[in-house]
Amino acid sequence: MKLALIQMVSSHSLADNLAQADQLLQNAAHAGAELAVLPEYFCLMGHHDRDKLLIAEDFGAGAMQSFLAERARTLGLWLVAGTLPLRTVAQDRVFNSSLVFNPAGECIARYDKIHLFRFDNGTESYDEARVLQRGEQPVHFDLPSRDGHTWRIGLSVCYDLRFPELYRAYAKQGVDLLLVPSAFTHTTGEAHWEILLRARAIENLAFVAAAAQGGEHSNGRRTWGQSMAVGPWGDVLAQCHTGPGVVSAELLPACLSQRRNQLPALQHRVLDW
Repeated sequence: MKLALIQMVSSHSLADNLAQADQLLQNAAHAGAELAVLPEYFCLMGHHDRDKLLIAEDFGAGAMQSFLAERARTLGLWLVAGTLPLRTVAQDRVFNSSLVFNPAGECIARYDKIHLFRFDNGTESYDEARVLQRGEQPVHFDLPSRDGHTWRIGLSVCYDLRFPELYRAYAKQGVDLLLVPSAFTHTTGEAHWEILLRARAIENLAFVAAAAQGGEHSNGRRTWGQSMAVGPWGDVLAQCHTGPGVVSAELLPACLSQRRNQLPALQHRVLDW
């Protein structure tokens, strides 16, 4: 299966971000991608946390979701829309949600980010819980690929990457590919991004694919980038450090089977809390 990871430098303008995403998705489709993944907050990197509330949509309706469905249908892509804000019952909270569209333009899966990022080193300070409501459930979906393999794909977002129990739960459900659309800060990305992605791949003998925000944003934030596809042996298949772009990788089911047969670590688990 040919995978495309869309790296963006989203701004405070929803219209500009959708235009940027559109062009990069077209590039991915023209290169033969079957599955394309947008980064976290592809639609908006606002000046204030509450800017997410201003563009939030009800699940199943709205301009952003219409755009995503139309792009998936027109380009013939399986499309994972990094994250966008979806309304909750509380007016001062939204879910940070990853939506999956099939090539018919149908939304077939939704994952609400479970772990909410908080960081304060005295210079930078972030607290997603100010406006986000956390999700409750892991979500996976099945993608019948042109290569004849049905890929089981687990959904996660950014800060989830630091919680290996989520990915172990996916491994127990037979997941082949773990997706991690992200907007890692430059500080935390420089320290931990690559090692965490490769660790999640190694310990679960699964492919890991992370589409990221990468660059200087109009709100002054700096994100790490380095969108990356990682093989089940922890090998980096493809990456792009910074700036907008498309990272392409061919995922081979035979590689997955080979590694899991060589080292059946998933069958050797003893502790299962």
